Amino acid sequence: MTTSYRRVFGGVKPVIAMVHLGASPGAPLFDSHAGIEGIVENARKDLKALQTAGFDAVMFGNENDRPYQLKADVASSATMAYVVGRLRAELTTPFGVNVLWDPISTLAVAAATGASFVREIFTGSYASDMGAWTPDAGAALRYRKRLDRGDLALLYNVSAEFAYSLDRRSVADRARSAVFSSIPDAILVSGAITGEAARIEDLEETKRALPGTPVLANTGVKHATVRDVLAVADGCIVGSALKVDGDTWRPVDQERANEFMRLARTARQG
Repeated sequence: MTTSYRRVFGGVKPVIAMVHLGASPGAPLFDSHAGIEGIVENARKDLKALQTAGFDAVMFGNENDRPYQLKADVASSATMAYVVGRLRAELTTPFGVNVLWDPISTLAVAAATGASFVREIFTGSYASDMGAWTPDAGAALRYRKRLDRGDLALLYNVSAEFAYSLDRRSVADRARSAVFSSIPDAILVSGAITGEAARIEDLEETKRALPGTPVLANTGVKHATVRDVLAVADGCIVGSALKVDGDTWRPVDQERANEFMRLARTARQG
């Protein structure tokens, strides 16, 4: 476990909750009537619910900027930085950012907002809904160095959603290679798309391959599965399960958020 990861998450198996921002200006789903203030207020409500429920950390993401792009629109990065800045004084938990699907933009927003961690696809080669996808971890880590954010914890998603890995090694082998060559602070294992679960077998194999590196479930963890997931993984990221009716695109449901965290605490104690 790296110093950066330990500093952010301590010794627990962290449960990181998503704050899904509304679509940014320029994105097809942007609500021009509600405007930027609408994005801020909706994010504020979700953040309050998640912090009340007691999640270990939150992560801001631009999931509503669909269709996704491999190089984020400058407006998306600027909007996220603005919204997080507006909410900064209300944050009582560690927070991270993820500008889909652009490591450089993600790092820039993290530096601008003072985020403690980021999530992104830093390695691999994929055929995806967004086209050919070949992230450059070397460029991203050098950019982090230039931004003087060596303390920023990097969570590497090694099984990209909305994509097919052209690297036919197992998820565990790809993760092991990423740890050797790129020095991530944690490895994330995902399902096929947002809200779909990672295979328990992939989590188990990756954890066996990397006993000294935190391995987290990145997608699809639900109330009914959090106990089994945390029995294998070193933590999880959750979004859709906390929303009204479990719908990714709806607001956080306070009761669902409270119950999820209750179940997670019980699982960690067990």
